[in-house]
Amino acid sequence: MTVQRDNIILDASGMSLGRVASEAARYLQGKHKPTWAPNLDQGAYVAVKNLLQARFTGNKLKRKLYYRHTNYVGNMKVATLSTLWRKNPQSIFANMVSKMLPKNKLRKEMLKRLRFE
Repeated sequence: MTVQRDNIILDASGMSLGRVASEAARYLQGKHKPTWAPNLDQGAYVAVKNLLQARFTGNKLKRKLYYRHTNYVGNMKVATLSTLWRKNPQSIFANMVSKMLPKNKLRKEMLKRLRFE
């Protein structure tokens, strides 16, 4: 069975970033099709444009924290969303979409179809 994949372009300008991410996750999974099945990868190619013009609600840029540990004692690194967004907004967005996809072997294949313009 061959899968017909659509090309979806999402415009993030002026929209809340979480709403754009949930739409991207929906299209990547193929839930927009009437033939959707949880065990099949029937999703579309998703391109997100104007990502830098998306907006954040509330005080997320200052208050949302991301933690990572270097595996050395006492070396917990903390970064705010604003610093990570300035460095690489595509990785932040891809991380958001990744957390919305199913946690199985199909996730990696779905994320390969996410593009940025």
